[in-house]
Amino acid sequence: MHITQLNRECLLHLFSFLDKDSRKNLARTCSQLQAVFEDPMLWPLLHFHSLTELKKDNFLLGPALRSLSICWHSSRVQVCSIEDWLKSTFQRSICSQHESLVNDFLHQVCDRCPNLVSVTLAGCGHVTDDCLARLLCCCPRLRALRLENCARVTNRTLAAVAAHGNALQTLHVDFCRNVSAAGLRRLRAACPRLALRAEHSATMIPDQLPRSAFPALAFGKLLPH
Repeated sequence: MHITQLNRECLLHLFSFLDKDSRKNLARTCSQLQAVFEDPMLWPLLHFHSLTELKKDNFLLGPALRSLSICWHSSRVQVCSIEDWLKSTFQRSICSQHESLVNDFLHQVCDRCPNLVSVTLAGCGHVTDDCLARLLCCCPRLRALRLENCARVTNRTLAAVAAHGNALQTLHVDFCRNVSAAGLRRLRAACPRLALRAEHSATMIPDQLPRSAFPALAFGKLLPH
């Protein structure tokens, strides 16, 4: 029996066991399998382990997507996590190569995946408050938002959760150094039922250079923290 003799349900089940690259390679063999690859029901879960994966054409964004995770762990994450005011010219050039990748990708998610239930972002140092606010508005069924080591996330994201995260049950902002203790207190007061976790977030060095250090920098000095 040839694989193309299987019905659509069986083919979808078969494809579900394959990774993204294998699905794409199999889809290239004939138009029938390409149609299975393009079926939104094949893509309820998407997991990415590097930013380069976001640029591939081996997956489909659609209304069936329920769970999305982008967990980027590499030496470049360490560069992205350096405070902006401490980055060298070389480090800034490295960041500029992928600065908009996650934000641009999440904008596509907002447009195509309104039924998202869970989003996890780890090591995405350039994702912005505006992007996350749009995600909360466009995905009203979102119940879990887990952020880890996202350096540009600030109290504005917490405010967006309070304003637009009506279905949100879980929020993690671990190691998000620009989230403050005051912002966390305001969110807890506004959303007492929200399972909020913020490990080390309010105790880390913020990304913006403290104002009191500006005069010292003028003389080539940096005040200790």
